[in-house]
Amino acid sequence: MAIATTNPATGEMLKSFDPMGEKQIERILADAAAAAVTLRATSFDERAAWLREAALLLEGEVVEVARLVTMEMGKPIGEAKAEVTKCAAACRYFATHAEEFLADQPADAHAVGASRAYTRFEPLGPVLAVMPWNFPLWQVMRFAAPNLMVGNPGLLKHASNVPQTALYLDELFERSGFPPGAFQALLVGSDAIENILLDPRVRAATLTGSTPAGRAVAAAAGRALKKTVLELGGSDPFVVLPSADLDAAVATAVKARCQNSGQSCIAAKRFIVHGEVYETFARAFTDRMAALVVGDPLDHATDVGPLATEQVRDDVAAQVDDAVARGATVLTGGRVPDGPGWFYPPTVVTDITRDMRMFGEEVFGPVAGLYRASSVDEALELANATEFGLGSNVWTNDPGERERFVNGLDAGQVFVNGMTTSYPALPFGGVGDSGYGRELSSLGIREFCNAKAVWIG
Repeated sequence: MAIATTNPATGEMLKSFDPMGEKQIERILADAAAAAVTLRATSFDERAAWLREAALLLEGEVVEVARLVTMEMGKPIGEAKAEVTKCAAACRYFATHAEEFLADQPADAHAVGASRAYTRFEPLGPVLAVMPWNFPLWQVMRFAAPNLMVGNPGLLKHASNVPQTALYLDELFERSGFPPGAFQALLVGSDAIENILLDPRVRAATLTGSTPAGRAVAAAAGRALKKTVLELGGSDPFVVLPSADLDAAVATAVKARCQNSGQSCIAAKRFIVHGEVYETFARAFTDRMAALVVGDPLDHATDVGPLATEQVRDDVAAQVDDAVARGATVLTGGRVPDGPGWFYPPTVVTDITRDMRMFGEEVFGPVAGLYRASSVDEALELANATEFGLGSNVWTNDPGERERFVNGLDAGQVFVNGMTTSYPALPFGGVGDSGYGRELSSLGIREFCNAKAVWIG
């Protein structure tokens, strides 16, 4: 893929960039190594002040930055603005809490025969972040904010269709006061990732993206014995049981499927509804999906914009077409519209069987798979019938069912009567083909630390 801004609403290329050459990459790596030394000598108070300044810059530039994001990957403009402000909130959260999260952790000195013993959390050094286009600011910020507070320089290899967003982030942190080299964008293709990762100055890597991409980065990092955190795909279940508030469940289901035009790893994708309430839910859900406004993402009246690339749109269409060819029923949507841009309508598909691609694959667009479960047992079995394990939702007002699904869902996150969302205060990540390690919270900020044991006699 060319490193270029292409408007998904029109297919028009707006700006292209030449990939960085070896000399540019070497300079960036050298600057990151130097910044690691500088950052390590700074205080939490200094880093927190710089991060709070980054939050102020984001808020002051929200209109321009949101428009840039929308032009690069098609996100509806209201959602783009919300992404910018969420990034500012994350900056403030880690500026406030990092020192607490990284404070020396006392151990039982008596148990180890010491006068004092504790764990100290120290920075590892430059970390390579391979990031996707779907939340081009937030995915980066949930890595950048905690790691800059740790003292780890960031090296951003962003998706090739959001280069201007990458360059904005490159400049943001230096403008906010961080030392030169503390956060830098690498405008390179995916073929350059392995050599950068294997460079001894790069100490670890994090990737948000597809499962195959995660395997490739993990394999390369494993050969060099470097730590990785992987946040990969998801095919999140959204389970609705008879005691649920159906009005709330339907409203949230539509948002959970179509936020970001359906292009979210933690979007609800498989809607598993108990037979007692299936018909009522299906009818209301389908009507609400059909009523969404598809159109120009710069128009605030638009609910669903274009998909980010032509390939993403083609992949979604192929998955729906495969299901229909094998006997599935489309309740609304399901056809690529005429005209320019990479649009796909909000779609509801039912009668899905295990031989269909939609059953086992992640669908990265505004397409909902609707399943009828005859019992609570079958609902839980269907929810776990996936290789993924990122987020999950269950809707029930029965305390026993709630506890059963909290315990029984194979996922990194379980949201009861609410939409799966990433919060700075909660750990974020998955199991199975959804990856390993955690971002955000006290767990995420420690992922790229040397947990140094200290024993004093």
